[in-house]
Amino acid sequence: MTYACALNTPTNGHAMLIAGSCHCGNITFTLDWAPDPEAIPARACTCTFCSKHGGVWTSYPAGSLHVKVKDPAQVSRYAFGTETADFHVCKQCGVVPLVTSVIDEKLYAVVNVNTFENVAPSLLQRSPSTVDGERTHDRLARRKRNWIADVTFA
Repeated sequence: MTYACALNTPTNGHAMLIAGSCHCGNITFTLDWAPDPEAIPARACTCTFCSKHGGVWTSYPAGSLHVKVKDPAQVSRYAFGTETADFHVCKQCGVVPLVTSVIDEKLYAVVNVNTFENVAPSLLQRSPSTVDGERTHDRLARRKRNWIADVTFA
């Protein structure tokens, strides 16, 4: 039996609701992952930005992500390289809980597993990930296939 992260109640094979946030709580999110994952892939990006910020990303294309921002003025978006993704950086605490990318007028996202609350570390299957040399077209196609496609902001 596994437990829903945000509620700490048995899920009995149903959806796992994963909660996460920046350090100060200005940016929070819930990721609905159904059915319960036996493992959560955690890709440690080797780019310089992610390496310096401890970015370890996951996504669940069939899931849904709901993001809440208490004070939008305290969030900056940082884009580098191909400028096809926005890293949402909390200005108060410096944590980057998620990255978004607009592809074909649709918003996609990944979340940083280091910002999860109450997720057993044993669920996280960490591995390095490099996108060096990836062409922009290929990068966007990969995101479209693999990133969370049901993303809402409140």
